[in-house]
Amino acid sequence: MQCKIYGMKRRFFLTTTALVCALGVSAQGNYEETLGQSGANVINTAVPFLRIAPDSRSGAMGDAGIALSPDAYAQIWNSSKLAFVENPYGLSITYVPWLRQLINDMNLAYVSGYYQLDKLQAVGASLRYFTMGNVTFYDNNGQQFGNYSPHELALDLSYNRKLSDNFALGLAGRFIYSNLTGGQGGQDNEQVEAGKSFAVDINGYYTDKIQLSEYDCDWAVGFNISNLGAKLGYTAETKNFIPTNLGIGGSFTMNVDKYNKVTATVDFNKLLVPTPPEYYEDSTDANGYKVIRAGKSEDVGIIQGMFQSFGDAPGGFKEEMNEVTASVGLEYWYADQFAARLGYFHENENKGNRKYFTAGIGLKMKVLGLDFSYLIPAGNFSNSPLKNTWRFSLIVSFEDLN
Repeated sequence: MQCKIYGMKRRFFLTTTALVCALGVSAQGNYEETLGQSGANVINTAVPFLRIAPDSRSGAMGDAGIALSPDAYAQIWNSSKLAFVENPYGLSITYVPWLRQLINDMNLAYVSGYYQLDKLQAVGASLRYFTMGNVTFYDNNGQQFGNYSPHELALDLSYNRKLSDNFALGLAGRFIYSNLTGGQGGQDNEQVEAGKSFAVDINGYYTDKIQLSEYDCDWAVGFNISNLGAKLGYTAETKNFIPTNLGIGGSFTMNVDKYNKVTATVDFNKLLVPTPPEYYEDSTDANGYKVIRAGKSEDVGIIQGMFQSFGDAPGGFKEEMNEVTASVGLEYWYADQFAARLGYFHENENKGNRKYFTAGIGLKMKVLGLDFSYLIPAGNFSNSPLKNTWRFSLIVSFEDLN
């Protein structure tokens, strides 16, 4: 990633970083054009890499995974599902070349694993590592003063327990690290450092069986409150919300016969982060701050910001509903060995404008599974920074050796 960053003043640096990272999760058109749209009011957070779906199974199903059948990918979507995994332990590995239409060396790597302590309990762990390639820093005079490879990571640990034969709860802890400058502060001796935060996920999963005519069916619902944690910043003065999110999902599987089964799934997600307010133009208060015309101040604490996020949009209830993203997916399995998948992801044009179709396949042997997904932007295909995005995952499920 050959970027030239001039004059590392805090505001410019954070703005530039926000735009680059926002492109990393925007799949439709040009992000700056989206910001300039009439009515656009995009919610930005620190460390947006946490919102990238890292596994190929959900990546092929519109990025839906909260209520899908349990596997080693559950740690990222809804760790409570690990209490229902059939095999006592397993692991997964994913590689994602990111934004290759724009940058040739940005990547996301993901590894996760789980272990069932007994029939009621399971623990899980995962590591996400996001690298943004090489960045060259320049001062305001155009003189180069350093190179660095920005990178971010998230390390997770979870504990998950069945409370009944059908229901489980999970709790995951997360350490987040974001180093975007390597300590190169630049102008005015401003100290720029790596951002750090701690967060938790609270999630649940309920599953049951149902008879539909002559077909045996399984259904499930789940929820995940993710990235509930401290704000993150790169200077002593400014801290930003991390992408705290509420996700709910459901899935339905029809076992057509002993060889064929079909699953449909849907997820809804909403950021639990304050929406930027609208300000009066050319109007400030006694302290020189802009006066809010509609909405509420973003300068609030974490808990207040979560509750405020349900009713602070300047456009009222309609804008609040526009902040909900939808993911739908279909999965077909033959003999539990071959899978074909399709999906669609939708985000309102004023809230990021991510709209894309997904497709993929899966192969499963006794202990080894391979998954591949491909993203197809909707609308103006040629302008999408996520054009030709693919994911490749390896999953290993171990049987009890005792």
